[in-house]
Amino acid sequence: MQPLPLLSGADPTRALDAIFVNAPLRDYGQRPRTNDYTLPVLGMAYIATYSQRAGFNVAVLDAEAHGLGIVETAELVNAARPRWAAMNLLAPTYEMSARIAAHLAPDIALMVGGHHAKAMPDRILADPRMANLRTLVLGEGELRVAALLEDEQRRRELPGVLWRDPLLGTRAAGIPSGKPNPQMLGPDINALPYVNRAFLPQDPYQAAPTETDRRLARNRGTDLLKNAARTGHREANIVGSRGCPYNCTFCGAAVSANPDLSIRVRSPENIIGELDQLHAEYGVTAFRFVDDLFLGAGRVIDEQMAAFTQNRIGERYVWDATGRINVLNRLSDSELDRLVQNGLREVALGIESGSDRILKAMDKRIDAEMTERVAHRLVKHGIGVKGYFILGFPGESHDDIEATVRHIRNLWALADNSPGDIRASVFEFRPYPGTPIWTTLTDAGHSPDALLAYGDVDLTSDGADETMRQRDEFNFSVDIQFGDVPLARVRSTLATLTREQHQRNQATQGAAA
Repeated sequence: MQPLPLLSGADPTRALDAIFVNAPLRDYGQRPRTNDYTLPVLGMAYIATYSQRAGFNVAVLDAEAHGLGIVETAELVNAARPRWAAMNLLAPTYEMSARIAAHLAPDIALMVGGHHAKAMPDRILADPRMANLRTLVLGEGELRVAALLEDEQRRRELPGVLWRDPLLGTRAAGIPSGKPNPQMLGPDINALPYVNRAFLPQDPYQAAPTETDRRLARNRGTDLLKNAARTGHREANIVGSRGCPYNCTFCGAAVSANPDLSIRVRSPENIIGELDQLHAEYGVTAFRFVDDLFLGAGRVIDEQMAAFTQNRIGERYVWDATGRINVLNRLSDSELDRLVQNGLREVALGIESGSDRILKAMDKRIDAEMTERVAHRLVKHGIGVKGYFILGFPGESHDDIEATVRHIRNLWALADNSPGDIRASVFEFRPYPGTPIWTTLTDAGHSPDALLAYGDVDLTSDGADETMRQRDEFNFSVDIQFGDVPLARVRSTLATLTREQHQRNQATQGAAA
């Protein structure tokens, strides 16, 4: 057979059973991408790995990572002639996915899943561009996708699988015979194989040394950290859990939006096994936990850190993770010291706003004072903080947005004389179907079509140019003013804060040089 260009993980000597397609954020056939790196599609790689272990020849085509256009993506799939093309549907990229689907050869069956498929299945089933859609999989797909690759007719017996009846044009659904197997909807994540990184074109990757690496080398002084300060780490992304117990109103992972999803945490032994495998196979020494729960529950933190200490993880690796401010607020200084000793490099925190009124509307269960206290304690212990912020949230006033600007600058000031740094990453609010705030907005009269009209935001007129280079995948908007603050001011504030963060980064790099 011919080589399969840009298709990751497939055996080129065998016919393809499926290509898993990650749609580009934009049609890069019209404008080249500016990001040097985009997050890997770990969920898609988990499904591809499981299918591969079940004996199927599958590939991942990450059109975003490769900067592909709509037509080019479809042509690559058509040329490879798989039995199935499978897509992970997300609201900001749905239009890209639908346009790719419309270009696919009619003899290639289409399978879809993802947050958007779960939130709006009937809308997707009715989309004429999805004419060859044969299965829509709700929720976690490893076991059901492998079953469908074995025999499409199994869709009639699988839970959480939908399709369009070809005669009636109505929704059809699988009806399990007997008692449904709960593993079909929520597999045992400790029993799943480790992700085959051959499916991920950008993970693991070689990271350049950062100011955080240099700070750690000065403050912790191990050979690992000193080497990383000179050459950077080999890094990989990893998932430690599935599900989130919180209900942030803007988040697709909100517990109220996923009542079918059981919250599961991988065992420490299972996680450490993957860390060691990635180190042995790829030389990885830095890991990023991208799930919601790794530092989001006290019991989980205690269990994982006991195992990390026993296995001397902090002597061998560094790692970053997302964290919950209210949970970290309850940790003692000795518990923070244990995180440091076990290799914690940076925590990503959903700070979101400096206004307590907006934080309450978001159901964040924190306030600005708690955020400052937690961030200050973390950086004093030498742990970096990456704070995420949202501007333009529904109901946000001019005073609220000013409170957020002050909050970010206060956090920067806390880091100025501390061993750890604080970085701010600021976004314009955009609604996602299936989230609590989506229901609030549609109940208030907003049209779903208008809420789904995602488009690019060009911030260069506000003086943001090179400062926005690595944010190409985040600058999306539905172009609706949801609060009291005009969008022009929301965007100019976002650009100002991003530019100030970029200047801080440049200043610390210059000082280190």
